[in-house]
Amino acid sequence: MSHKGNRIGNGATEQVFGHLKASSSSGGRKWPDFESFKADLNAYVTCWNTQRRQVKLKGLTPEEFRNQSLAA
Repeated sequence: MSHKGNRIGNGATEQVFGHLKASSSSGGRKWPDFESFKADLNAYVTCWNTQRRQVKLKGLTPEEFRNQSLAA
């Protein structure tokens, strides 16, 4: 994380947490305990990295793109 107010450095983090807030708060979801929240957060991050296809990555998921880059 960069200095406070640095939009360029904070952009990626803000994007992820913005999507997380939008997807979890749309249904007014309440978690009974921290462990259930943690499990849902881990599932969301896994989905974010392994199932979300991006046009910028030529239709690949971030995980597929990283694996392709590492193989080259």
